[in-house]
Amino acid sequence: MDLYEYQGKELFKRFGIPVSEGRLATSPAEARRAGEELGGQVVVKAQVLTGGRGKAGGIKLAESPEEAEERAGEILGLDIRGHVVRKLWIERASEIAKEYYLSVTFDRGEKKPLFMLTTQGGVDIEEVAEQSPDALARLHIDPLAGFQPFQARWLCFAAGITDRGEQKQVIALVAKLYEVFVACDAVLCEVNPLIVTPEGEVRVLDSKFTVDDNALYRHPEVAEMRDLDAYPAEERAAREKGVTYVKLDGEVGILGNGAGLVMSTLDVVAQAGGRAANFCDLGGGGDAEGVVDALEVITADPQVRSILFNIFGGITRGDEVARGILEALGRMEIRQPIVVRLDGTNAEEGRRMLAEAAPANLHVEETMLSAAERAVELAGSAA
Repeated sequence: MDLYEYQGKELFKRFGIPVSEGRLATSPAEARRAGEELGGQVVVKAQVLTGGRGKAGGIKLAESPEEAEERAGEILGLDIRGHVVRKLWIERASEIAKEYYLSVTFDRGEKKPLFMLTTQGGVDIEEVAEQSPDALARLHIDPLAGFQPFQARWLCFAAGITDRGEQKQVIALVAKLYEVFVACDAVLCEVNPLIVTPEGEVRVLDSKFTVDDNALYRHPEVAEMRDLDAYPAEERAAREKGVTYVKLDGEVGILGNGAGLVMSTLDVVAQAGGRAANFCDLGGGGDAEGVVDALEVITADPQVRSILFNIFGGITRGDEVARGILEALGRMEIRQPIVVRLDGTNAEEGRRMLAEAAPANLHVEETMLSAAERAVELAGSAA
């Protein structure tokens, strides 16, 4: 789960990480009041769950409360990479002498947390890694041994932070960042930029904070931060039904049993020349209720022109899945053509059941590739 900047900073603040003072606003009038409370120069910052805010005009400086109100009116409603701005963070402006980059993320390849620190902050970390790889200090943390103070000192040395006062502050901040990373079950805590003021104070100016969804049951206060309005309507409906669903940009609706199989299906649809409209995982079963819930979410997407079931019967038998599909189709009317690929345990019997009892818009295929090709073809015909 991604958090807004102001939410990430709230968690940072709880763990003693220095952040700039700010106020949340959802209207120009609230932005003006925030400017009055903060006093002096403020920065009006769009709150969206994506990057590129500055380049899109989502971050603007205001010299007065009246100007903060004006800038808020310009930013609210702005579309930034498909995300509409509905919230603003009004923050006291900071004088910046230096910009650093600091993050800790989970490296799935190494199965360890990974720290990255560079004095070249304020730009995309990918750009730094590509153009100046030696300027980027990287350090994995052994989760069994835990974080050690000398590791923060090594990061500062490797990144080229030579000022003793800055070193002391960055070392303390690195330790606190790891603490919040572990305590909140995060998969990413990123600060870009981490600034140094002309007075030598090190402070967080931005926050990217991602929490592992599977750990949210341990953090109800973090789970409550989820902004459902920031997600597509289909994903909100899926969440309410307990369906594992991710909205994509294509025209072929995908439904499978097992995350790995669904991921493979996305690739095969692309190989067949089509684009997947979603990722939807039924899990290990194929009961009628689960199929109905998934189909209701998929068919609510106006982009979907065909639907591809990809079912592999392992523990779940193919004939049971076929009964579930038929029962589901008997309970709802679906306009889009449906392609079913059924393989595995009792697959032949399941395919026979579908062929004999299914409606005219249902097509049965034996292989994943032939099913994907048929679904792409039918989606093209329905366009």
